[in-house]
Amino acid sequence: MSESDSSRGTARSEITSLLVNWRNGESEARDRLIALVYEDLRLSASRQLGGSQPSSLRPTALVHEAFLKLTDGTTVPWQSRAHFMAVAARAMRQVAIDHARRKAAAKRDGGLRITLQDCKNETVAEDLDVLDLHVALERLAGIHPEKARIVEMHYFGGMSSEEIAEVTGRATITIKRGWRTARAWLHQQMVGP
Repeated sequence: MSESDSSRGTARSEITSLLVNWRNGESEARDRLIALVYEDLRLSASRQLGGSQPSSLRPTALVHEAFLKLTDGTTVPWQSRAHFMAVAARAMRQVAIDHARRKAAAKRDGGLRITLQDCKNETVAEDLDVLDLHVALERLAGIHPEKARIVEMHYFGGMSSEEIAEVTGRATITIKRGWRTARAWLHQQMVGP
């Protein structure tokens, strides 16, 4: 095991410990946790918003609003870093959708533009509207709920296939196949063949 693998493992166990401490009411644990995961979430938000117009939601604002949702006073029985990132992915998705809806309501065709990318920044489709992605994800969830959840965690949370496998209890190869299939399906739904 390399030194970087070892430090990642230590950070993951520290994050899990901080989640437990936060759940038990230690606000210092929450503050330390935020410091540890902030950059990962910001990078994920940057990937999500890569195609956004300059006046659209910024990555920092997306992460901050998601943290507000995560720290709204409800106690979540956090299980691990991966579980936290999965819940954060859902919160970031909801913030982006809410922002796009407000913007669209204020201005015709004012939807937030995003790109559908994987964690390696491989662009799958050009600019996409976040509301269109939300509608397509809802359709996918009606057909294949697990694949829709994979997209949410991978895309909105920036989670790796291994982390998603940990949260879902599935094999990593199953997650990778699900991501490829879902990504192709969404691409076809949103931009056509």
